[in-house]
Amino acid sequence: MGPLSARLLMQRGRPKSDRLGKIRSLDLSGLKLLSEHLDPKLLSRLTQLQELDLSNNQLETLPANLGLSHLRILRCANNQLGDVTALCQFPQLEELSLEGNPFLTVSDNLKVSFLLPKLRKVNGKDASSTSSQVENLNRELTSRVTAHWEKFMATRSPEEEAEKAQADFVKSAVRNVRYGPESLSEFTQWRVQMISEALVASGGTQVHETGIPERPSKATAAQEPRARPMALKRSGDVSLSLSPSKRGCPSPPAHVEGSPMGSDGSQPALDLEPLHFLQCHSKNNSPRDLETQLWACAFEPAWEEGQAGATSQTVATCGGEAVCVIDCQTGIVLHKYKAPGEEFFSVAWTALTVVTQAGHKKRWSVLAAAGLRGLVRLLHVRAGFCCGVIRAHKKAIATLCFSPTHETHLFTASYDKRIILWDVGVPNHDYEFQASSQLLTLDAASIPLRLCPVASCPEAYLLAGCEGGCCCWDVRLDQPQKRRVCEVEFVFSEGTEAPGRRVDGLAFVNEDVVASKGNSLGTICLWSWSQTWVGRGKQSTLAVVVLARLQWSPTKLAYFSLSTCPDEGIVLCGDEEGNVWVYDVRHILTQQPPLPAAPHAPTQLDEPTQKHGYVNRHGSVSCRKCTFTWELPEQAPRSSSSSERPGNLEFLLCLREPPKHCPRAFDLELTI
Repeated sequence: MGPLSARLLMQRGRPKSDRLGKIRSLDLSGLKLLSEHLDPKLLSRLTQLQELDLSNNQLETLPANLGLSHLRILRCANNQLGDVTALCQFPQLEELSLEGNPFLTVSDNLKVSFLLPKLRKVNGKDASSTSSQVENLNRELTSRVTAHWEKFMATRSPEEEAEKAQADFVKSAVRNVRYGPESLSEFTQWRVQMISEALVASGGTQVHETGIPERPSKATAAQEPRARPMALKRSGDVSLSLSPSKRGCPSPPAHVEGSPMGSDGSQPALDLEPLHFLQCHSKNNSPRDLETQLWACAFEPAWEEGQAGATSQTVATCGGEAVCVIDCQTGIVLHKYKAPGEEFFSVAWTALTVVTQAGHKKRWSVLAAAGLRGLVRLLHVRAGFCCGVIRAHKKAIATLCFSPTHETHLFTASYDKRIILWDVGVPNHDYEFQASSQLLTLDAASIPLRLCPVASCPEAYLLAGCEGGCCCWDVRLDQPQKRRVCEVEFVFSEGTEAPGRRVDGLAFVNEDVVASKGNSLGTICLWSWSQTWVGRGKQSTLAVVVLARLQWSPTKLAYFSLSTCPDEGIVLCGDEEGNVWVYDVRHILTQQPPLPAAPHAPTQLDEPTQKHGYVNRHGSVSCRKCTFTWELPEQAPRSSSSSERPGNLEFLLCLREPPKHCPRAFDLELTI
């Protein structure tokens, strides 16, 4: 399609007219238009245009001077737009469609809300919730920029040239003022620069929500969405004190191994304050739904250079038919995906480099989600749509994880007692994943519950905690066999995981030390991969070299997984009573002491009080760089059988096994 002509506009315009100035609605969809085809001189003659459809073209930008000041409805779905700032030229816009533009992010959604004060609907949905979010962010950013101004001016030398100082302030504010998740950093830096420049222009007197466009007042509170994902922050409650003793455990209180000691030899008290209480997986967003299971959470890695292994403040959670992406700092549910009829059990992140039709490289954060149906859904988180489905297994998928060294390699573990390594590839120019290739099939003697690539050699070996124990497979792709059996089964003959016992918790604390948990004796085992592997020889069964045993709950209930914070030397695990056990094991990691006579006691996070009904049973706490989230039942039932599970007892951090159902294929219906 070449440049637009007046004749084409009159053919596609409504009402039919021989004068462009009388056209009110114009359909230019599906013409393969490029950005340079939109001639501002021609389009500016559409002085009465109120509705414009530019969907299904190849637009990367919108010209900044189209002159359509009366435009109320704009459709730009299924293009390649990468920036939305040009939309500010349509101040009367009320409805906007931007679906199918994969390079637009959450930050762009917020920019749209900021730039268009009269906007009522975006992608067919009410825009009021996003507007409220933007107002809150603007208020906080204005406050922080103002505080930075006062601090900056206090350190300024009187001899310094005012114009240079003001320019330096704007640069300093953009560099240092931070708020909200990394996924919104583009928006916050954009707003910080605008606020800073306005503050400088006013001589430092403009300090109230600088630059926020006026919005029409809301007629009634009923115009707000009736039900949407909630993130409530509790204020006024006493912080949760972490006692070194464990309620109900017969052993006396003991200090956390490796923790700093007080002058009298006692351990200083550790307080963890809950950040937010969330209930965002309920059926129909009902606060009365306490039955939906929450199975897993995964923090989005920080993809910036030099931050390998680090995580962001964005976490994905799965449970029921929904996957939620949440900012842990603000408690905002950034995205919510629904697949009716599915029950999601596991999520995992990766980042892919995509090349556009114009040859530009873009970095995508992709979230894989899987569960009862045996399907893996690949979600483009920031653009907000599902861009691929893998029919991975005929039975439910218990867990999955991406390779830390190959961004497109995905392990899936199923109730069919198989682990499959997939190459998911990268999306094509239409932003869809092609057919994924199956690289390896690993046969297990029992159901695999947790997957963990060996930290020091992730390309060579994969650990799995299974119903029948802890096993290891050779996953090197230069070997000829594409179907392999377990290389080694690890034996914990003296501790929690006896031969043939279930291992339902597994994670590396650093490149060598592994934390694992079984279902008896109430301990977590720390063992050395390198010291264990060096004694392998040709043995198929290998006793692990234990470094320490950590005291845990004596419960007979299984499937509470554990997590680690490798940078901090922290091990965490929940229990059947709603407690989070926190272990500082840095001393063990650095000195590798001999096996202690008695298990080490952890720091304990007690169950929150029930002052505010269901809300206080859902929460998250922060420990330095990590945030942990839990969901507690109204009453945790007791069970004497390890095969029985407590009803309504769910942890995002400490997870149990999905039900052993055989899934059926179904069509995905995605709701954002």
